[in-house]
Amino acid sequence: MDYAALLARARSQIPESVLAKERFELPKVVGRLEGTKTIISNLTQIAAALRRPMDQLAKYLLRELATPGALRGALFVLGAKIPASRINDKIRQFADEFVFCQKCGKPDTDIKKEGGFNMLVCSVCGTRRPVKSKI
Repeated sequence: MDYAALLARARSQIPESVLAKERFELPKVVGRLEGTKTIISNLTQIAAALRRPMDQLAKYLLRELATPGALRGALFVLGAKIPASRINDKIRQFADEFVFCQKCGKPDTDIKKEGGFNMLVCSVCGTRRPVKSKI
């Protein structure tokens, strides 16, 4: 058997779940608890992965988690003890609402102001949809 035949045989025996990998994976929160506060140290990386301004993501999280907080340099300090799973859920909600295209599911979108409305515009399939202005 030549190399190409061996490679084809090996690939046919690999489960599809191993080969199927989504191009975009939402980063998980890295943080710690200090007394009654939650400190998130990778909000900058999460916002960069989502291609959205960090202050926009921070504002959304503060509103959705109903807690005071502030950006202090690269750290995001929340004024309450909040489990990482709950913060990750809220980041997923933010991504579903303000990042992912509803039609093709890709994260390649931008928010553009059009005639007084914020529109989520997909650069892959061209879909446009209005998004809430409060972000």
